[in-house]
Order: sequence, then structure tokens, then C-alpha cells
Amino acid sequence: MDDLIAEFLTETNEALAELDTALVQLERAPDGETLARIFRLVHTVKGTCGFFGLSRLEGVAHAAENLLGLYRDGERAVTPEGVSAVLASIDAIRTIMAGLAETGAEPPGDDAALRARLEALAAPEAGAVPPGQEALTEPLLEPAAECEEPELPGPLPTPANDGAPTPLAAAPAAPAAGTGAEAALPVQAIRVSLPVLDDLMTLASELVLVRNQLLQVARSQGDSAFSAPLQRLSRITSELQEGVMKTRMQPVSAAWSKLPRLVRDLGQELGKRIELVMTGGETELDRQVLELIRDPLTHMVRNCADHGLEGPEERRRAGKPEAGRILLSARQEGGRILIQIADDGRGLDLDRVRRRALERGLVTEAALAGMDDADVARFVFRPGFSTAEAVTAVSGRGVGMDVVRTNIERIGGSVDLRSSAGRGTTLTIRIPLTLAIISGLIVQAEAERFAVPQAAVVELVRVGPGGATLEWVNVAPVLRLRGQLLPLVPLGALLGLAPALEAGAAVEGFVAVLHADAGRFGLLVDGVFDTEEIVVKPVAPILRDLAAFSGNTILGDGGVIMILDPGGVARLAGLSLGRAGEAEAEGAAQSTDTAQLLLFRAGGQPTPLAVPLGLVARLEALPAESIELVGEGPAVQYRGRLMPLLPVGAWSRPQPGATQQMLVFQEGERMLGLMVDEILDVVQEPLALRPSGARPGFLGSAIIAGRGTDVLDCAHWLRLGDPAWFGHSGGPVPRLLVVEDSGFFRQIVVPALSSAGYAVTECADAAAALALREKGAMFDAVLTDIEMPGMDGFDLLAEIRRGGPWAALPVVALTSRTGPRDMARGHAAGFNDYVAKFDRDRVLAALGRAISGLRSAA
Repeated sequence: MDDLIAEFLTETNEALAELDTALVQLERAPDGETLARIFRLVHTVKGTCGFFGLSRLEGVAHAAENLLGLYRDGERAVTPEGVSAVLASIDAIRTIMAGLAETGAEPPGDDAALRARLEALAAPEAGAVPPGQEALTEPLLEPAAECEEPELPGPLPTPANDGAPTPLAAAPAAPAAGTGAEAALPVQAIRVSLPVLDDLMTLASELVLVRNQLLQVARSQGDSAFSAPLQRLSRITSELQEGVMKTRMQPVSAAWSKLPRLVRDLGQELGKRIELVMTGGETELDRQVLELIRDPLTHMVRNCADHGLEGPEERRRAGKPEAGRILLSARQEGGRILIQIADDGRGLDLDRVRRRALERGLVTEAALAGMDDADVARFVFRPGFSTAEAVTAVSGRGVGMDVVRTNIERIGGSVDLRSSAGRGTTLTIRIPLTLAIISGLIVQAEAERFAVPQAAVVELVRVGPGGATLEWVNVAPVLRLRGQLLPLVPLGALLGLAPALEAGAAVEGFVAVLHADAGRFGLLVDGVFDTEEIVVKPVAPILRDLAAFSGNTILGDGGVIMILDPGGVARLAGLSLGRAGEAEAEGAAQSTDTAQLLLFRAGGQPTPLAVPLGLVARLEALPAESIELVGEGPAVQYRGRLMPLLPVGAWSRPQPGATQQMLVFQEGERMLGLMVDEILDVVQEPLALRPSGARPGFLGSAIIAGRGTDVLDCAHWLRLGDPAWFGHSGGPVPRLLVVEDSGFFRQIVVPALSSAGYAVTECADAAAALALREKGAMFDAVLTDIEMPGMDGFDLLAEIRRGGPWAALPVVALTSRTGPRDMARGHAAGFNDYVAKFDRDRVLAALGRAISGLRSAA
């Protein structure tokens, strides 16, 4: 094939990929800039076709250009019919180009009907735009909120074929005719075939391994003449591998470029109103991985549109907006990329799945009866399995979800499905960073070495003589880091390389503080070596089910080690980091509050007591001799100040030589020690609180860790121990309205806000809050829960923003649902901030920003 024709095909494919997304955006929200860009791209395609004598391509492009020209000049209104016709012309151009690429000549065909359709829409009798009329009054797609607009990707490479050219960088759009200055710009990109890039990547990886081996040899020989050249070689190798990696890494949005068009067409075909929201499109991953996930993503989005989302009438009956939402998000999680596809539809019909599984003989009735919902849902990944009642052009043939799982697992990834009836379905894909070179921290547990992605390491802490000291909550080790308790995971014991730590045992080593999902934990290891650039290889199929690992690598000394996945380590250890956000992303209904609680005994009573762990500053065991009687009660000299002590229930001074367990509460300079008998455990569980009647000092009772437990009212005990605990130091006191239906959370949040200097008014629901507005009450900010009976947080925000004296008030969401999907929705809805419950510091910081922003605007 002629080189010029090959170049034309590549550039035109890039333009067509951009046109699909731009046309969908134009239909949703017409604007002059988008129209001009679309017209310029089509005009360039038409002009190039004429140069090469491609008459069939030129005829289709010319007819589309005529209609777009009328839209651009304002002589015709942009209509769904017109956008559909232009999209049909784009499809026709693709078909012709496919034949041109295969044979070197335009394939035979008749485009008269398509050209006539375009010409009819451009004809004078089609109607001009009446003065003052908007170009599009009834878009088929619901417009997304401004900060949720899908990011338009740049020009994309053609589908991967051996030897097909791909751009090293996005080439600039073709300049409009007559713009001499733009035409004079130098070329900023060249095209390199994909096999060449693959070879470069392989060579760069091998060079990194050889460099690491040389550096290892140099370290063992001490100072030598090779040290300086090796350091220079190391720097050059790092720069080279970084440059080569950039040529292979692409944003995940490149795999999403066709989805807006796909969703738009499916909406028309299925008679549904569908809104597609995409976040995290800038997350980068290897090009080969991108190609492998492109088709699985497309299939899953089609499933959401067809199976997941209801029709407009069914959604109205269910009390949902007519427009269904499909949310697509991506983010890096340790050494993996996490992609989620979620919808707010009807959810998976698990009863139908059970029936189909029995009909197909995939499971016996006895085995099915013992399965939980998550196991039942996984039947959809079986080959040939489908719940569709009829075969359609969209789905129902039972081909797809098994291929999705196969393609994902082929690259060492995993796919999981969770669904909630009436709430929607979420598919979660975890993909390792294959063929990537990352910086890793090399650690040791027993005699084995492991690599931890440097991006997940927050800090290193030495424990033992001269360093920090571990504390114990029952049999669980914790590290007190700047006043916060950090759960620890002993790596050797977790992987079965060493016995479990005994409570109270002296421990030496290092703690790598890691960030996983939405929380932090400490990885306890025996030794830490150095950071090293490592080549990530996918986990072998036989090790794929080991959640603790995301890959393996070869070190400079030739040793093969595993790369730890921080999120997998946390899950394997049973830590509940980030589960609140994950539960929301899965669309799961949560009818109870989830809390991390400290369990203890006090007052000589056998019934355990509980207090939210986030409110406790420290756990202490002080010698009995240190307790003094000062004034009317016991106290202790603690950290240079006299700290009052308060017993919970009956108390007697411990015998000499014994210790007194206590929970230390601190707010600024104020401190209070709550004396208890025994610390039991730290748990995180759903909390179904049964309110207590006339029991001062207790919020109520609940079943926690399998036992009936009384939950303390911290505000009561703090006021009892220090009547001035919630006093204010003068100056203007910000007025804050807290809207929260859970009495438990109100008892936690309100004292913390009061002690921070806010005058707090609390309401149990949105209706009570709006009643205060009608009475003329004014506040400086509103802090509201999301999940509430009746009117939820989103509805309350919409009512506040609708108008009236509260319209400009800052509104901060306080919720247990903090996944990426939730935060994107919250910010798009108009919340000033969106923070997690129990995260006191972030709540106060968010309120401070919101109120200071309001005052500066005033």
C-alpha cells in the first residue's frame, strides 16, 4: 500500500475516534466551539479524500460537511435526527476505510440513501432556527453535571495490527484553511510501529535488570574505578526506561473513547434515557493491557444498559429519575489499576440466576441452598450463562461475561460482581501493572524478601530499642503514631513464615506505613533494604488466587521475589480499611451504621462496654501509685499536666504494684482519663443501636462481637469529668446545623464539633432542618448525612440550593460512603466537601474551608 494512503488511514481513524465523542457531546450540550471542531475534522477528511481521488469517501464526507456547516452557521437547529445522520456517515466512512486498508482501493457500494438523508436534513424545507430558539431542547442523553463532563481524549491510534503505525504523541488537529501561522508550526510527532515499541520495552527492561546486577556487584566491592561510571549508567538507564515507558503508557480514557457513542446508540435502541459518567480517565496503564480490557469494558457497559437499567416507566414507578446512570471510574490502588462499572438499575435477579443454574445443571439444589448471594451472582461468569428471556441484538446469547473474566485473568487480573436488588450492580476489575517498571521498597520477613510498591509507602518507623514501642489491644499489635492507633500486620505470621506474635512480646524491626484503599495500616517486617527500580511481571496462574501478591520481579542479585499488593494484604489480614466506601461503590444497601469500636470492661460488671475508637486519644496502663486525690476526685500527673480521672461505675484504688487501665480523651489542652478494668478488643461491625431510656451516660445497647454491649455516651462522661470541656474561648462562634438521623452518630459528632468551637444545632432528619429555615433560623454552614429516611442528603441539598435564605450556605456531606463513585457524585451535586464519618480532622478542615470561603466571598 502506498505510504501516503497508510498515513491518511491512520490520521482519519484518529479523527473519527474524536468525532464520535464530540458528536455525542454536541447532542447533549450544543456549543459553537464543539461544532467548529467537528466541522474542521470532517472538512479535513473530505479535502484529503479529494486529493487521493477517493470519490465514494468524498461524497459521504461532503454531504455530512454540508449539514454541519448549516449547524455551525446557525441556519439549522442541531437535532437528534441530524446527529444520528452524521454518526451514520462516520460509520460509513469507517466501512469504506476498512476496505481501502484491506485492498488498497475503495470497496464498491451505494451511499445514495445516506447522502439523501443528509441532504434532506440540510434542505431549506427542513426548517431554519427560529429567532431565540435553542439548538437542542430535548436531548436524548441527560446532561451530566459540569464537573462530571467526560474528558474528551485526544487522537487515538488505530486498532492494533502488526506493523500498524501508532503515534508517539497526539498530533495537533489539522488547521483550518487559510491560517498560515498555524500551518507554519513544526511537526511535533512522528509515528513508530508497535512492534518497534515492544522491542524497545523489552530491551529497556533487560537493561534495568543488568544495571541492578552491576550495582549489586559494585556495592560488594566497595570503592572502585567503576563506581562513577556505573552511577552515570544508572542515571541514563533510568531516564531511558522512563522515556520508553511513556511511549507505551496510555490513559485508560483511550479505552473509553467509543463508550459515549455506544451508550447514546443503546439508549435510542432500547428506548431508555442513559447518562454515562466517567472519572479517573487520566489513570495510565500499559498499552497491551489497554487493548485487552477494551472489549471487556464495552461488553460490561452494554450489559449495564440492557440488563441493569430499567425503562423510564419502570424507573418512575420505583421512585427513581427517568435517566439511568452508568458510572465508570478508574484509579491506581497500590500495584494495580482498579476499574469499576456501576449502574443504578434494578440489580441482578438472583432468584432467576438460581433457577437458570439449576436448569443448566451447574449446581445441585442442596449446594445452591448453602450458597450466599455473592456466590450465586458469580454464575453469570459461566460460559453460555444468561438470564435474558429473549435473544436480542444487544445481549441474551450467553456469550460475553465468561470471555470478560477470561481476558482479565489472562493478564493476572480479577473481576468481581456485586449487586443489590433495586439499587444496582457494580463490576470491579483489578488489573496488575504488567510490563511496567516501578520503584519498590525491598523488605524482609524471616529469610524471605518482598517488594512493596513505593507509591503505597507513607513512611517507615523503627520499633524496638531506640525506636517506637508496640502496644497491644487484647492480642492485636498496634502502633501509636502521632497520637493515632495504627493496626499492624506482621508479614511473617500473615504468610505463614513465622508463628503469630504473642501478646505483650518484645518486638524489634520496622513498620512500613502503607496506604490501601481508604485507610492506612502498618506492615511489620524484620528488615528494610533499599528502594530499587523493578520490572513487574504478572503473577503466575498457579498463584493467581493469592490476594497478597500483585506480581513478581528479579532483583539485581538474580533473586526472584514477590511484589506485595497492599490492598490484598489488608484484606487477607481481615482489616476493614475503606469498606464503607467500597460498600457504596457496590451499591449495597446499608440499613445500619458501621463503626470501629473499642471494647472494654469497667465497674466490675461482666457486660462489655464500647466506645468509638476514633474518640480515644490514647490507651494507658499507669502504676497505681501515680494516682492522687486532688480536690474532689482522683487525678494523675500526665505529660507535664494534672489530668483528672473518672471511673466508669464502681471503682476502688488498685493494690500497690498493680496498674490502672484507662482511656485518655484529649481536646487541645484538656485531657481526661476514663478508668476501666480491662481492655478487650477493637472491632469494626455494623451497629444496630437500641436506644436506652433513662440510663445517663449510655447511648444504648447493641450486639457487638456476638455479645450484648452497652455503648457509652462520651459527651456525658466528658462533661461529668470536666464541666468546662465544651466551653468556648471567646470571639465569634460559628453556627453549625448538623442533620443526622442516627442518634449514635450525633452523640459522636456534636461533642467533637462543640469542643472545636462551633455552636451546634442538631436535627434528626431533613424535614426538621427545613422547618428551622421556615422559622428564620440562620447558620454559617450545614453538615448533613447522605443516607436518611424520607428526604436524603442529596434532596436536602437540592432544596437548599433552590432558593431562600440558605441558598448560599456551605453544605458539607458527612457519610460512611466515601468511594470514588460517591465522591464524584457528591461534588457534582454541589456539596462544598464530602468527608467520612469519624474522620474528625477532615470534618473540621472541610468546615473551616467552607466557612472561610463564604466569609471571604462576602
